[in-house]
Amino acid sequence: MSTKPIFRRATLLDVWAIHGLIQTYPHELILRPINNIVENIDRFTVGYFGDQLVACACWQILPEIGQPEAATVELQSVAVDKRYKGQGIGKQLVQYVLQRIAGFKPAQAIVLTFEPEFFGKLGFKQIEKTKIIHKIYRGCIYCTKHTNPFTCPEIAMAKQLN
Repeated sequence: MSTKPIFRRATLLDVWAIHGLIQTYPHELILRPINNIVENIDRFTVGYFGDQLVACACWQILPEIGQPEAATVELQSVAVDKRYKGQGIGKQLVQYVLQRIAGFKPAQAIVLTFEPEFFGKLGFKQIEKTKIIHKIYRGCIYCTKHTNPFTCPEIAMAKQLN
């Protein structure tokens, strides 16, 4: 079997497989209901070996008020099937997503993660959560796992893109 899965934009036929993969990381990822995956399917990337989903990631543009050219893209729901971890699939997936969003010319990509070493190898640097207040108000404020986004144990990281 090839060590590089086929990466592509997700379709509605991928929804159940994406949901199932995200569900295998209940402590590391924000679980997404089916309707949320459907609503954001145009922002998901999937990786397949044959007919088996082995990776997924989503992205969301976070605008800067009055400065559209300074928008940030957040990577979300980055997951690799646990049976395939350690094979470089996560790195390939993130690189694919970063290439996909490059055409929008965002200022930076951010991620909230429990895997800072992984993202550090891809050029992301740890930042203070106060640097991403737009993310806090658009997403973290609704999190049901932690009562305060600033005490949440996830690490905020950013990669400058332009």
